Amino acid sequence: MEKRLAAFRIAAGLMLGGILAAASPATVRAQAMVPPTGMMDAQHPMPMDERYLKRFPQPVRVGDLIGLPVLDEQSSTLGTVRRVVRTAQGQVELIVSYSRWWGWFGRPVAVRLEVVGIEGRQLVSLDMDRDEYAKAPTWHDPSTTVLPADATIRVALGRN
Repeated sequence: MEKRLAAFRIAAGLMLGGILAAASPATVRAQAMVPPTGMMDAQHPMPMDERYLKRFPQPVRVGDLIGLPVLDEQSSTLGTVRRVVRTAQGQVELIVSYSRWWGWFGRPVAVRLEVVGIEGRQLVSLDMDRDEYAKAPTWHDPSTTVLPADATIRVALGRN
């Protein structure tokens, strides 16, 4: 008899706890309906520098960027980062070895820092599509300064 009473108390407590938890405002859950980065850009155009700042740039060591893959919006590899340079105008550019074949046997292409976002151990090309990489000239600019591996730059966050 005592076992039945104990089982009844446990079952009643679980049911009552579930009913109270469902009615409690502390357990109400909602899902954020935030569009992925880049969506709705056509409806709300803004300058590239402003978009870069809205992506919460985070400090990253230049040495940690070297060798990272650069992906497009379909998660296909465009190339890998070979070096990070500063132009004569003061802009930071990533030198990516771009290739149509998954980044293999690539040619160096300069990519502005503002068009990429970092997602873990990879970079995502947010504002430069695959065709723009193909049309970009092969990079060769002796007037740029290669940033040392211990330098720190700010890279925007990517979100897909």
